[in-house]
Amino acid sequence: MTPSRDPETTTLTGAHGLRLVADAWGPPSAPVVLLMHGGGQTRHSWGGTAEALATLGYRAIAVDARGHGDSDRDPGRRYAAPDFAADLAAIAATFDRPPAVVGASLGGNSALLAHGDLGAPLGAAVFVDIGPKVELSGVRRIYGFMRARPDGFASLDEVADAVAAYQAHRPRPTDTSGLAKNLRRGEDGRWRWHWDPAFLEVMFQPQPALPARLEAAARNLSCPVLLVRGKLSYLLSEENVRDFLALCPHAEFVDVAGAGHMVAGDVNDRFTAAVAGFLSRRFPSG
Repeated sequence: MTPSRDPETTTLTGAHGLRLVADAWGPPSAPVVLLMHGGGQTRHSWGGTAEALATLGYRAIAVDARGHGDSDRDPGRRYAAPDFAADLAAIAATFDRPPAVVGASLGGNSALLAHGDLGAPLGAAVFVDIGPKVELSGVRRIYGFMRARPDGFASLDEVADAVAAYQAHRPRPTDTSGLAKNLRRGEDGRWRWHWDPAFLEVMFQPQPALPARLEAAARNLSCPVLLVRGKLSYLLSEENVRDFLALCPHAEFVDVAGAGHMVAGDVNDRFTAAVAGFLSRRFPSG
């Protein structure tokens, strides 16, 4: 049966009892694939990937991370990488069969720590343009973009201009209405990114113990693994990829031409084909 293009919006419970909002495609009885977005994004960042996976027989669930989109903001300001991993471990434990996870950037680190550090069972893991080691210049670029407009934007056209300047390899959209899913309009009429400002303050603070913890987690990965890199990535270099594959020798690797750090948004068809091909072999739906 072909799934509906309209997802079912549902809620999940993360660590600390936080309510996490998600969109789900496909039958509830199907094997679950969790889609975990990157920092500053929302569950709407996956293009057609979730719908395509549902067509292949999966229950595809795209989740708003804590402090993002429509999910709860954490009054305790717990936005370090292990907090997001704890959310994923809590979600994964609710399913009868260990789910697969497709995690972009922050979502990928969440999957890495949830499985390799916290011991959460996963059926498979896809890490999208992230690894235990990344380029510091790329981190600075992301942080610079995220903190650049604390007062928001006067219009969605202004948002589109800012994104186009940041993602120069990607054509500027002529229809800007889709951007509204990742922003909220305030009482002053201005558009602001839909995340908790405390997330930005916490996530980019120095975390001296995190790199070693990520490397240890990569060594502990036991489920099938795919690393997807955007060939134009400014965050994950070819050297970073070699480091990851040395830590996790059973991992598969795909370099997606024409894509930067936000692979799913840059070339969604190629990205989805790579993910679907991997899952069909290593986490089959039937």
